[in-house]
Amino acid sequence: KFRSDSELDCTCGIAGLIADDPELIARCLEKMGNAQRHRGPDDAGAAVVPMGRRFLGLHHRRLSIIDLSPAGHQPMVH
Repeated sequence: KFRSDSELDCTCGIAGLIADDPELIARCLEKMGNAQRHRGPDDAGAAVVPMGRRFLGLHHRRLSIIDLSPAGHQPMVH
């Protein structure tokens, strides 16, 4: 079965940012994640982690297709 164009618009999305200020990253990730809300309406997650003297921020929008449980929550940071 082929998907329609409208179905293809709704897939997972990820955004990332590297900066010196973790609070700035958190604010930017919220805006970037909201801008991608249509990419994954089922779940969202964000993480800010140290990376040397800077910080890495990741935001993920999730479209649940295969793993519908909370175990599929992203981003997965260890």
